[in-house]
Amino acid sequence: MTAPQKSTAETTTTTTRTYEGFTDDEREAMKERAKELKLSARTGSRAAKAAQEEAAVLAKIAEMQDSDRAMAERVHAIVRASAPALAPKLWYGMPSYARDGKVVCFFQSAEKFKARYATLGFSDQAHLDEGAMWATSFALRELTPADETRIAALIGTAAR
Repeated sequence: MTAPQKSTAETTTTTTRTYEGFTDDEREAMKERAKELKLSARTGSRAAKAAQEEAAVLAKIAEMQDSDRAMAERVHAIVRASAPALAPKLWYGMPSYARDGKVVCFFQSAEKFKARYATLGFSDQAHLDEGAMWATSFALRELTPADETRIAALIGTAAR
């Protein structure tokens, strides 16, 4: 016995709404995060894991476009000098720096989400509290010596 045929009206659907789910870039970031979690779950010494994490961060920075790469390299150097206790790690495919495994700050390249500027962001783990309201991210189009000094101070405060 064959199934009854559906009418054309029943099989054809017209979609007038647009899907407002994750973008391709967001889905890619989630896939990168899943890979990062698998990598961090592997067994090994703490020192070996730390070396792997830093190598992954440096490799991700090396993949960036020239202007983003130059800023990310400077931010990496500033973080390592200002807060050596923060451990480099990838977080959703972005270079980030963590205390006790929890991300304190991160660098998001302009290219990652097709933005007009890169971002230096801070999580709720950063100790930047200043009254009832404070900035948690900063747009970066270039880094001047004054910007680098300010970033070093922010990183030092955030890492306390």
